[in-house]
Amino acid sequence: MARDPYDVIGVARSASADEIKRGFRKKAKALHPDANPNDPKAQDRFAELNNAYELLSDADKKRQFDRGEIDAEGKPRFAGFEGFGGGRPGAGTGTGPHGETIFETFSFGRDGFQRGGGRTGGQAGGPPPMDDFFDILSGMTGGARGGRGRSPFGEDFSAPPSGEDVTLTIKVPFLDAARGSTQRVVLPTGESIDLKIPPGTRDGHRMRLRGKGKPGSLGRAAGDAYVVVAVEPQDLRLDLPIALDEAILGAKVRAPTLDGEVELTLPAMTSSGKTFRLRGKGLPADSGAGDLYVTVRIVLPEASADLEGFARILKERRKGDPRDGL
Repeated sequence: MARDPYDVIGVARSASADEIKRGFRKKAKALHPDANPNDPKAQDRFAELNNAYELLSDADKKRQFDRGEIDAEGKPRFAGFEGFGGGRPGAGTGTGPHGETIFETFSFGRDGFQRGGGRTGGQAGGPPPMDDFFDILSGMTGGARGGRGRSPFGEDFSAPPSGEDVTLTIKVPFLDAARGSTQRVVLPTGESIDLKIPPGTRDGHRMRLRGKGKPGSLGRAAGDAYVVVAVEPQDLRLDLPIALDEAILGAKVRAPTLDGEVELTLPAMTSSGKTFRLRGKGLPADSGAGDLYVTVRIVLPEASADLEGFARILKERRKGDPRDGL
């Protein structure tokens, strides 16, 4: 069960919109996963804070929550039911001391359950229809999620189910997660939305989209969609200069990586532009590290008579055109 959003942000119920925003920013700085790398629950607490601010920063939702019409998750809740027992006159008989009914009328709409005004006698202010009465009891006993129950009169009743929550996983490149980005997400309803990925997002980060899950039946509220970010390892690329003799004869050369230098073996007659793959030497992620792709570039020595003579011999003996097939 979600905690009171005022308690989560750490402000009083009388707090203004600016006070709520300041409280959120202060808590966000303290609870951000990057500030708590060794706390496995930091991500959940940060998500809880975001959900609380999402509710209280929406003026309409805040008013509904303050009136008790929706819960801390933004879902409608039963506003109250009176009329049975309690030591009041007429308890157990269905009427008060002056013959008025002790049942009050209820309705359910956009603002949740509403209790009707005056308890007058007669037909207009009498008890609600029996079907509506059972719907109210269904809400009290968990029927709002599709569960079945039994009325006080021994009859079965059930409420149409609300929509189901769904979980989606999106793959985000490492740099996009580190710098922040916008990613396109396709929901189960077919709707496409642009989802903002905040800078510093880590693998497994979970975001909640209210009312974007599967739709409910018979007008019931839709479920929520939970989007889980899977940060993809990032590959790196490096151009590595090599000497002409190293390319022709082969050599062992040093190549820099994020973990320090490694030794790369060049086979004889390595052409400029040849690429070598070093597994696991790219940018790291929780799901593993990317690869490092090293492309060699031949650097010619300073001009000399010997080098020119060598080049002329190569030209005379060359067979074919290296650009054939372009």
